[in-house]
Amino acid sequence: MKKTIKLFGFAIVFLLAVLFVLWLIYNEKEPQGQAGPAADQMAEKMMAAVDKPAWDTTRYIQWTFANGNHRYFWDKERNLVKINWKQNEVLLDTKKTEGRAWQKGIEIKNGNTNKLVHKAWAYFCNDSYWLNPVVKAFDPGTERSIVTLGDGRTGLKVKYKSGGVTPGDAYVWILDENYRPQAWKMWVKIIPLGGIENSWEGWTTLSTGAEISTTHTFFGKQMVFLKDVKAGMKLSDFGLEQDPFVAIWHRG
Repeated sequence: MKKTIKLFGFAIVFLLAVLFVLWLIYNEKEPQGQAGPAADQMAEKMMAAVDKPAWDTTRYIQWTFANGNHRYFWDKERNLVKINWKQNEVLLDTKKTEGRAWQKGIEIKNGNTNKLVHKAWAYFCNDSYWLNPVVKAFDPGTERSIVTLGDGRTGLKVKYKSGGVTPGDAYVWILDENYRPQAWKMWVKIIPLGGIENSWEGWTTLSTGAEISTTHTFFGKQMVFLKDVKAGMKLSDFGLEQDPFVAIWHRG
């Protein structure tokens, strides 16, 4: 027993040492840059490159995230979203962070409702951000600046000083000659290493004209984050005859 405990202790120490070495190798300090009109202009060109006006006028969008485990149908105009995962379904008002929840088709009407609603909201904040973060460069609480990275590349840093689930997160966009994103570097609370980079590729033009990236490469491994993405202006575009949000939508 003592030998097992000792071996376990050595393994923990070794793992911590490896993690510390990786942190020393890969961790980058968040770059500081110059905010102002030039940075705002770069951000506007970036959003134009993915047709932000087309995104803004897109009424409905559906997609899956996390290998299809999170399924969404979003009414952008009314700020309502239906989220399905495992045996859960939540109808969520994203502005009020309120909604109704079901498990196995049975509505939850106790304290677990708020738990599921807030879990759905956290999923939505993350998964909808990956859907199209490019158009969020001027969201309330953001600051834009032009920075120079350690390898000499110029990037557009967008820092979220408030709002969302993790205020304080920062992203540096690397843009191509047409100002469309090629990659970004992240300084986010959920990842202990600063400056992790992933590509933005697999660009797709939705039926409404907006462009989104569905594929990203991390450390040489390509991953498809978004699947089954579809946009439309009418419920009938999705084969729906009735409003899926009637249970939470109150006119007036």
